[in-house]
Amino acid sequence: MNPWLVLGVLCASFFMTLLDTTIVTVAIPEMAAGLDASLDDILWFANAYMLVFATLLLLSGRLGDRYGAQRTFVAGLALFTLASAVCGMVDTPEQMIAARAVQGLGAAVMMPQTLALISAVFPAERRGAAFGVWSAVAGLATVAGPTVGGALVSGLDWRWIFFINVPIGVVALVGAVLVVPDVRSPQRSSLDLPGAVLSTAGLTLIVYALIEGERYDWGTIESFLSIPLVLAAGVVLLGLFAFQQRTRQASRPLVPFELFRDRQFTVSATLGALLLFGSIGVLLPLTLYLQSALGLSAGEAGLALVPGPLVSLFVAPVAGNAVERLGGRKLLVPGLLIFGSGIALTALMAQADSSVWAIVPGQIVFGIGMGLVFAPTSTLAMRNIPPRLTGVASGMFTTFRQIGAVVGAAAVGALLQNRLAAEGVPEEVRQQAGRLADAVYAEGLTDAVRHGLFLTVAVAVVAAGLALLLPTHQRPNAVEADGEPQGGAAGAGAGLTRAAD
Repeated sequence: MNPWLVLGVLCASFFMTLLDTTIVTVAIPEMAAGLDASLDDILWFANAYMLVFATLLLLSGRLGDRYGAQRTFVAGLALFTLASAVCGMVDTPEQMIAARAVQGLGAAVMMPQTLALISAVFPAERRGAAFGVWSAVAGLATVAGPTVGGALVSGLDWRWIFFINVPIGVVALVGAVLVVPDVRSPQRSSLDLPGAVLSTAGLTLIVYALIEGERYDWGTIESFLSIPLVLAAGVVLLGLFAFQQRTRQASRPLVPFELFRDRQFTVSATLGALLLFGSIGVLLPLTLYLQSALGLSAGEAGLALVPGPLVSLFVAPVAGNAVERLGGRKLLVPGLLIFGSGIALTALMAQADSSVWAIVPGQIVFGIGMGLVFAPTSTLAMRNIPPRLTGVASGMFTTFRQIGAVVGAAAVGALLQNRLAAEGVPEEVRQQAGRLADAVYAEGLTDAVRHGLFLTVAVAVVAAGLALLLPTHQRPNAVEADGEPQGGAAGAGAGLTRAAD
């Protein structure tokens, strides 16, 4: 078995799951027109995928422990590929939302197994290089999403942003069956379905309230049911989830509370959520601005979004080395302020009659900040974690980031709708997203976009303040390192072994 061949199969699958987080953004106007979708529908096209992806990551890590990482990976990849084909064939917004949710389920089942399998097939001395390739693929997917999506929409049709996954998925499936070995945890995991249901339901209700709130004027939906009640119910369910997890601390919970005894992990995981809130929260308003206010094609909009992620690819390796010398606080505080400054500059330069080149300087500054903070945040989160907890800690960190992404997209979308209403854009126009491109609404749309961007600036400033809580001096093994492995397939695959043939 060639471990690099295994890595190639895993990276191809991983690339698809991350690509589908951002590829939809540049196709929004065409999808809205083709499916007669409202702005609410458009928000759900992105959030249905990210919501299911985020909430089921930890549970799916346990599936890998229970049934084997390779089998679980193949099942997730097959489901993701099939759902991608269905996404390309749908005729209504409701069908698209359902298909995207299934796609997110496939991605959630697949993702934790990639880290577990890499840890199992590579010896310790080569694992760093393998994870370096894996991280580079993540960065490439960030850059490629808007670019590939724009090219497919302009050259073919919006449906091809989903169809493109099918041949890649089929080839990856064949490779997974032929070359990826099965690995299992020496312990058989319990799945904690009640915990998964509580966390998924709670987050879903909160995201629903954020996206649908403007439609109902943040009041009554029907009879006694209201947006505030839905929001409160979501918060209560998440509170019940936290209580339920507290009672399971002795029996491999989804969320081991001992992780949060390490201040560096707690702060870094929270920063990861805020960073994804800002990064994903920037994409939707900028895409609407570029295509609906400036009149760019999908391909042109995709290229206009490249500078930030591209710059971050070059800055990230430098930041990865610098964090070891400078420490987290000295690097992340200025990095987050640069990150926010880039978004602020972009917002200030975004005018209804601007050239697309006006936002490039802000995008470059944004990319520098993104490169300075993304990789170091991951490094700092995992630095003090003992081997028995590396798997679940990695899964928890990834879950925090994905939750930040889905809440960011929902919150910025809610603010966009609120500002469009405040700018006098009629309800029927707001719910027919394609009409936002009409010249008469360009000024109102641009103002709404700027408010959405400034929300992410505020989040970046809060994150910079939070980074001040990072410890000045490193304290290895902050979490007690005794006990049995708990990571499993949720992350780096602690305690995994090759399954017997």
